[in-house]
Amino acid sequence: MTPRIIARALVAFTVAAAAASPALAQRVIRIVVPFGPGAVQDTVARTFNAELGQALGASVVVENRPGAGGTIGTGQVAKSPADGNTLVLAAASHTLAGHLYSKLQYDPIKDFTGIAYIGNSGYVIAAPGNLGVNNLADYVKLAKSRPGQMNYASAGNGSATHLGMAYFLAQAGLQMQHLPFKSTGDAVNEVLAGRVQGVVSSLIGIVPFKQDARVKLLAYTGAQRSRFLPELPTVAEAGVPNYKFDSWIGLLAPAGMPKAELDKLNAAMNKVLADPAVQQRLTNLGVEVGGNLSVDQFQKLLREDYDSAGALVKASGARIE
Repeated sequence: MTPRIIARALVAFTVAAAAASPALAQRVIRIVVPFGPGAVQDTVARTFNAELGQALGASVVVENRPGAGGTIGTGQVAKSPADGNTLVLAAASHTLAGHLYSKLQYDPIKDFTGIAYIGNSGYVIAAPGNLGVNNLADYVKLAKSRPGQMNYASAGNGSATHLGMAYFLAQAGLQMQHLPFKSTGDAVNEVLAGRVQGVVSSLIGIVPFKQDARVKLLAYTGAQRSRFLPELPTVAEAGVPNYKFDSWIGLLAPAGMPKAELDKLNAAMNKVLADPAVQQRLTNLGVEVGGNLSVDQFQKLLREDYDSAGALVKASGARIE
């Protein structure tokens, strides 16, 4: 066989192989994280994107698109084609935004479909170590003695870390100034540096610093104590009755996706969440792994959370025009 014939045969083989390859092999799926590095969504998304790609035979990449409390990146996903190639890693701020913003460009429920429920994560109220408080009661007493003079950091206007603190202040009868940043990591860093007097941080953002003298963990925001920080009292236990604030974490897609594609993504993600290695990574971050919910079950959870988010936003008194 001559070199020319061999070359032609190789070209023909390559073209035929490319034509025979399933389209899925060339697929790139983007998981949009509407917050910056260090946020709950960002850290969680990077624990499973490789495994999800393997399950789907695709390349799954994580993209940070922060801004406006997560509404910029989320709004971009809402306008994306409903083909399963653009998803968003969402949490409590997603449903809160529907009640917080007066001119939101999308509907958190109608414009999205829940792909997979990943789990639940709580938050911690923390203060800088140099503030001189040992518990939440001390913190409340100090803040009451300095109305409007203390401040707190968050991952941005409308973020869960913003609403969690605003709700706490309303329930405790406190006044503090809000300083929004781009991510939970940025907000926690401000506390570590002693430049702000408080933060409501996700477990993911604060657990690595629980032994750090620069920060004092004051209380857990969930209804019961966290198994990740069992020594830390809940906010209710520490003197602010009826306070409860935690967050679901899940993968959402633009509304209108064909049911077959929804079910395929849901099955792949639930398979990933059943992987012991992925479960361990999420557990290490303070996430109570859920998983195994169907698309319909997760959508029901989202609708219920949206209703409860309305009550929380109203109680916090927060509003963004």
